[in-house]
Amino acid sequence: MIDFKEITSQSTLYNFHAHTLYCDGHAPMEDFVREAIGQGFTHFGFSPHSPLPFESSCNMSRASVVQYLEEMDRLRARYCSRIKLYTSMEIDYVDEFGPSHDFFAQLPLDYRIGSVHFIPSFDDPSEYIDIDGRPERFIEKMHDHFHDDIEAVIRSFFEQSLKMVEKGGFDVIGHFDKIGFNAEAFKSGVTLEAWYDQLVMQLFEAIMDHHYVIEINTKAWERRCRFYPDAKYFPLLKKYDCTVLVNSDAHYPDRINSGRIEALHLLKARCVRD
Repeated sequence: MIDFKEITSQSTLYNFHAHTLYCDGHAPMEDFVREAIGQGFTHFGFSPHSPLPFESSCNMSRASVVQYLEEMDRLRARYCSRIKLYTSMEIDYVDEFGPSHDFFAQLPLDYRIGSVHFIPSFDDPSEYIDIDGRPERFIEKMHDHFHDDIEAVIRSFFEQSLKMVEKGGFDVIGHFDKIGFNAEAFKSGVTLEAWYDQLVMQLFEAIMDHHYVIEINTKAWERRCRFYPDAKYFPLLKKYDCTVLVNSDAHYPDRINSGRIEALHLLKARCVRD
């Protein structure tokens, strides 16, 4: 595994979470690399959304995995003297086909991000529903698939996250309370309730028990003024002496540093080692 703590102790110009045209990214990978070099980045990792056992417009297909790996090899060879590039995937946990599955274990990845974007439908548990998109779509899905029961949806998200943590197969946990933003769009104040904090703490303790690296995801900062995990949980990172990556979850080259400076400053202000 990459020594993330060593990297982050030497440089703040890194990003280990970026998407590609093989999933829902919006530019060729080489454009991201050139932008990273132009901004002085020292380390950059691609992490397209992994293949799934069902169709998803946001995820790469199994057929495109070889193409992705070949493009990574080409870019590494071309830019090796200017930036360190890393091959990864953001692997969705959907029951048995998650980060611990043999399919992902045999891939030549430098690291793996484990994330939850899907939870089972309440009407048909074999059907997984994306609860990660825009708030307006989330609200529609709440009615169509989840009986408008926001507490049950939140609990399902954290239950899926805990299962993923227990099964393993990844190095970095991605945006581990991202459900909070859409949940707030559906019911304002729900993430301020004590039971929500208890779910976060339970997951946090499980993450620490397994020694995963924690991502602070800054994708939503500029438009939504929110980090994942929410900034109110940053003090926990100091308490548990976590290894932390501040990643922009970039889908466009010009957003590779979006929100990262603000998150790094906030971490420093709260005396959290990054």
